[in-house]
Amino acid sequence: MDESTLLLERFEEDRTRLRAVAYRMLGSASEADDAVQETWLRLSGADAGAIGNLRGWLTTVVARVCLNMLRTRASRREQPLDVPDRPDPAGAREEYDPEEEALLADSVGLALLVVLDTLTPAERLAFVLHDMFAVPFDEIAPMIERSPAAARQLASRARRRVKGASPLPEADLARRRQIVEAFLAASRGGDFEALVTLLDADVILRADRAAGPTPAPLLLRGAHKVGKGASMAAERVRFTQPALVNGSPGLVMAPGGRLFLVLAFTIRDDKVAEIDIIADADRLERVDVAVLDA
Repeated sequence: MDESTLLLERFEEDRTRLRAVAYRMLGSASEADDAVQETWLRLSGADAGAIGNLRGWLTTVVARVCLNMLRTRASRREQPLDVPDRPDPAGAREEYDPEEEALLADSVGLALLVVLDTLTPAERLAFVLHDMFAVPFDEIAPMIERSPAAARQLASRARRRVKGASPLPEADLARRRQIVEAFLAASRGGDFEALVTLLDADVILRADRAAGPTPAPLLLRGAHKVGKGASMAAERVRFTQPALVNGSPGLVMAPGGRLFLVLAFTIRDDKVAEIDIIADADRLERVDVAVLDA
């Protein structure tokens, strides 16, 4: 077996882990594939004999590639630059697959991706590598040109953002979460009857104009109208998961890991009394989203 074939085999052994790192850094399956492909290209052009710890080297390279992509995204306030299509060591890169994206989001957690997207690139790298992949701060620090102590502080700051806090008593928080999760399950299944049982008879749903489907803000009153609307949204809730929204259980919709809208619930007497759907970009920036503990 020649050296290039052996190097490819060793890379493929670590491909799944590298893609997992890249996905959590970037929040997009296609962008994660680009980062992994770029890592392979850098490895294929490197002096493999001079690499002592290949696993560590690959993790460092893919993290730095992702960091550059995040910095580009932040500076341009748009999608990161496309990486030119190049031959992949294991074949051509697959096209964007919404089903795969949804499965990945489910496995990682949409709320986590949403919160990670609000962090600085350095905070995101420090938190992802240390808290999710157990990379020591001594190894993280050179990637972001900080001291190990500063890297630790960045991860700690990110951790506080991810976990969030709720003023609700634990029992109340758990009950509200149960109701919100039941609402999501019924919406996904298009189960009108189940939705109506969760809603107060005089429930009010408000949606700003950015949420659609009408060009004007939407206002619905009554369990039947709100239930009917929710039961018809099964396709839209594919990228929706529970999250802590302004300190209370709610829902976030985040296709591609980017926050698109939130549903904030007001619950009284174990019934959904109000639903506020927020999609306007300025309003979304003022919403505090965090991860609900398992």
